[in-house]
Amino acid sequence: MDDIRYRHEWKHEISYADLLAIRQRLRAVCEPDPHAKDGKYLIRSLYFDNLSDKALREKIDGVNLREKFRIRYYNGDPSVIHLEKKSKRAGLGTKYSANLTREEAQRIVDGDTDWMLKSGRPLVQELCCKMKYQGLRPRTIVDYTREPFIFRPGNVRVTFDYDIRTGLSSTDFLNPDCPTVPAGDAPILLEVKWDAFLPSIIRDAVQTPGRRVEAFSKYAQCRIYG
Repeated sequence: MDDIRYRHEWKHEISYADLLAIRQRLRAVCEPDPHAKDGKYLIRSLYFDNLSDKALREKIDGVNLREKFRIRYYNGDPSVIHLEKKSKRAGLGTKYSANLTREEAQRIVDGDTDWMLKSGRPLVQELCCKMKYQGLRPRTIVDYTREPFIFRPGNVRVTFDYDIRTGLSSTDFLNPDCPTVPAGDAPILLEVKWDAFLPSIIRDAVQTPGRRVEAFSKYAQCRIYG
């Protein structure tokens, strides 16, 4: 945990016309994500919070140092599931990740934590402690579509996220038929992440005149109904 690499991150709410223009520019200079199918993939996440909505409140209040836990899989395939912790400090972000089996993910959803301290995975052990002592629990499902682009210099990743949907209070994370609904008037979100520098070719490609960097949270958006 000592060698923590924080990354820069921009988020912009954009229009569909913006998406079409920026997508065309990015295709000319970026490479596609090898994990995407037809240029996109579906993401399902299950976010954790405590009874006082600590993660939600810290996001809304813009707390300088904050974290949130989630479990995630892609394209409706729960054979590969990731437990992730995202941390923010002074606008910079970092992410820790650990793999889970389907059975382990279901046990966490069910509140069965006895096995987690013996898992040998520090992130699983940390989540266990915070479920026991901070009251973290599965809170809501967040579904969306992502279009990713990669630019190797600067380790840049640009994504479009849209069709954001919420599972409301459902935590039936592994059920592909779990109903979700549109998360209010959720925008199209452009995210740009990079390490030490953002190459000018990408800076120019993602220009959106009149748009400003936002502090948008898909988790917060999906909590609009409670």
